[in-house]
Amino acid sequence: MSHARNDDPTGAAKSEIPEAPGTEVPGALDHAAPGAAPGAAPGAEPGPRPPAAKPAGRRGKVKSTRISGTWIAVIVAIVVLAFLLVFILQNLDTATVHFLGASGSMPLAVAMLFAAIAGAALVALIGGARILQLRKQARRRR
Repeated sequence: MSHARNDDPTGAAKSEIPEAPGTEVPGALDHAAPGAAPGAAPGAEPGPRPPAAKPAGRRGKVKSTRISGTWIAVIVAIVVLAFLLVFILQNLDTATVHFLGASGSMPLAVAMLFAAIAGAALVALIGGARILQLRKQARRRR
């Protein structure tokens, strides 16, 4: 695809013909003074400025607390449990599970739930061991 010499990267062609004073081209850059109203004559006084934003005081942004974080965690947990319940109720087909020489049959979703709980417990144990290790190092440094 070839571009004309005066095309800019956005594909809009630039005209070399100067515009007559008082005519506006849609999408054209306004060369008026900074702060002046669009379409104002060059050198004109800038228009009124919008009011400055008030600094946030005591009634500004509300600081989050541990309790608000707990409520968010409770809501997320309820949503996850609802999805988990739907998953279990939709996957009630029986599956045979073999583990360390033992075997048994149970609903597929329950078997997957046990596997997920075992994985989470393993991650929690490893994470807890690392936390204890870091606390021990911090006590030694004091």
